[in-house]
Amino acid sequence: MDVPNTSCEVIGSMRSAWAWGLAVLIPGCSKAAEPVLHGPVPVVSAAGVASTPTGVPVLVRVVTSPGGAVASASAPVPLDIALYPWLSDSSIRSPAPVEPLEARFAPPEGYTRVPLADGSFGAWLRRLPLAASGTPVRKYDGAVLLDADHDNLAAVIAIDSGRADLQQCADSVVRLHAEWMWSRGRRDMVYRAAAGTLLPYERWSRGDRIVPKGSGIEWVPSGRATTDHAGFRQFLDAVFAWANTVSLERQAKQVDLSELRPGDFVILPGNPGHAVLFLDVAFRPDGSRVALMGQGYMPAQGIYVLRPSRWQTWFEIRPEQGWIKTPFWEPFPWSALRRLDDS
Repeated sequence: MDVPNTSCEVIGSMRSAWAWGLAVLIPGCSKAAEPVLHGPVPVVSAAGVASTPTGVPVLVRVVTSPGGAVASASAPVPLDIALYPWLSDSSIRSPAPVEPLEARFAPPEGYTRVPLADGSFGAWLRRLPLAASGTPVRKYDGAVLLDADHDNLAAVIAIDSGRADLQQCADSVVRLHAEWMWSRGRRDMVYRAAAGTLLPYERWSRGDRIVPKGSGIEWVPSGRATTDHAGFRQFLDAVFAWANTVSLERQAKQVDLSELRPGDFVILPGNPGHAVLFLDVAFRPDGSRVALMGQGYMPAQGIYVLRPSRWQTWFEIRPEQGWIKTPFWEPFPWSALRRLDDS
């Protein structure tokens, strides 16, 4: 980072412990980066990972205020980079992480986030790392698809879209689900190809690869064994190439709307079809519910948080309506609500 007239603020370590008392010297910053404990919320203009003199990696963000004065901040919400393994994978290009989703988007007045078990898919989604405000949605080749001020764009998740037109809508659900399992130390993830063939990571890790065969595909021992995250990311691209909304809808189980929780998704299979993920859910004592929703889309692009409109970020859950309308697609009936096992 090389940003003049700024100060750098330590907001958390990659070990998830606060870096209080640590100092970091970052090129371009006007002074050693130290935690800021009080004052107005800063304008985040950049972020990155640096190391302390003892070698402990910490997440830092560059903060500025009008006229170049250094802005201070209230105690930050932890962003645990270790839970989001692609952020530490040097083979992946993704936007810089700034803060967790739950820190940027508080529920509407009177609503409370639904309780979630620690380590669950929903709890992991609730803390997804977000890119800085003002980040647009980019296509896999870097072209801007949605400007940062688009009426239906609330935030961009700090995750890569790959280098080819593979990670689209249903794939984005699979990507996040698989990364969550990886972060939990699990390696038993299995997805389905459109032709019905099972796609277990275990086969890929031992060197088997997927090749076309007639109208379908098969596994052949033609690659090298790999157990690192870079190899896992290649496995996911292979899944994206052969899976689609039809196969994801068949693999997932139907969920009743009364049981809705973060990690569930609505899906309409087809060619093309579409899927949108529930990133968070909040409720009110009278039973009303709202949700944060996110998606990837066609062509392959970043995964992002949706807005129903410029003036609203949380989507209203209305059982009596029979469906939920999201931007860019036709309404999803509640019968389209699904959940992947183990989530």
